[in-house]
Amino acid sequence: MIPSSVPAPTPLTARTPPLSEPSGWHRIALTVNGEGVTAEVESRLLLSDFLRDRIGLTGTHVGCEHGVCGACTVLLDDEPVRTCLTLAVQCDGAAVRTVEGLAPGEAPLTPVQRAFHTCHGMQCGFCTPGFVMTATALTERSVRPDTDEVADALSGHLCRCTGYRNIRRAVCQALDERFGE
Repeated sequence: MIPSSVPAPTPLTARTPPLSEPSGWHRIALTVNGEGVTAEVESRLLLSDFLRDRIGLTGTHVGCEHGVCGACTVLLDDEPVRTCLTLAVQCDGAAVRTVEGLAPGEAPLTPVQRAFHTCHGMQCGFCTPGFVMTATALTERSVRPDTDEVADALSGHLCRCTGYRNIRRAVCQALDERFGE
């Protein structure tokens, strides 16, 4: 029983914070895998959700949603980025490449994809697209990355199935093919 001098509890209600801008929606135009895309997106829409849910490119996997696992890695203006940490509005005017854009349709596999296949650089495949996109960025550099740079780039990815040995072998094979080693 509540004493009469204490007011009865009232249900909590959440306030909606005011928008920091007149509109929470933005029109963006970007290139995804070589094709122009224009869309209306909410300010807080993540690039991973834009790619998967709005465009249907589900090769970009969402794992930890904290930027730790690397499964959601794509190339944004040729640099690897975590789509779970990147807002779609940040990509306005940019070029995005996903794993689907590497060898579309009947196109031959890229050196990185062939290396992952021949070196068995995957098991369940969940983390593979992120690794492949990071390895692709490494092979597209003008100068071969050294061992430490490769290790640093791959350290941003988690794989729960392998010991990374075959993944490292695949990346080295792709780099050897690209740089003639």
